[in-house]
Amino acid sequence: MTRRQWFDAGVNLTHTRFAEDPAAILQRALEAGVERVVVIACNLAETQQAIALAERFPQLIVTAGVHPHDAAKAPADLQQQLRELARHPSVHAIGECGLDFNRNYSPPEIQLKVFEQQLELAAELNLPVYLHERDAFSEQHRLLEKYASKIPIKLAHCFTSGCEELEEYLKLDCYIGITGWVCDERRGDALRKAVPKIPRERLILETDAPFLVPRTLKPRPSFNEPCWLPAIAKVVAELRHESVDELATAIWHNSYLLFGCEGWQRP
Repeated sequence: MTRRQWFDAGVNLTHTRFAEDPAAILQRALEAGVERVVVIACNLAETQQAIALAERFPQLIVTAGVHPHDAAKAPADLQQQLRELARHPSVHAIGECGLDFNRNYSPPEIQLKVFEQQLELAAELNLPVYLHERDAFSEQHRLLEKYASKIPIKLAHCFTSGCEELEEYLKLDCYIGITGWVCDERRGDALRKAVPKIPRERLILETDAPFLVPRTLKPRPSFNEPCWLPAIAKVVAELRHESVDELATAIWHNSYLLFGCEGWQRP
């Protein structure tokens, strides 16, 4: 039987949970078939840390960007600094960026400004954009519509909404990232109904580790790791009435296309 190859499209590998031994985390991932991992950056310092990790571990690619929580700390020359960081060959997307009006760690008007700066840069560099959104769908959708034709590829990271929001993201040609949220029948009902409606060619899987431990894991680990991606895939395959093998093949192909590892070339 052919070994399944998995691509985890979102891991916060610079998180303190992973600081002590990232090599062990990635080894466990490889043993579970997770052969490629995207390291998410939420600010400039994390982008630099992610690049350093990618220089150590060849299975990693990284994003370069500023999360809406960190928008208030973004420097005045954000675009120039990101432009320099994006020159590194391990950087394959701009983000994690977007809007989060749930807690407003950064004022909404600053979030909007910093998000648009990153959309402008993604369009300029012809790079995919790695999106975050919480309680700000209408505002985020408005900006994405403005730049949709200028940005080649977009990922709705950690999608947790329902069919209505899914339809709007698909109209903008977004890929849809599904995490362990789908494994929680208590709070993930809307998502679980939407998952079968995601076109196979738009579906991406990610752990968002160390967050969002799949509730189906028994015993439940204290934090999430990329090695648990197959547990998310099992639930997604069941909801879509697909085999896990079919899903694995599609996810690998989609992720490679999204992040420019195959079928898409950086200028």
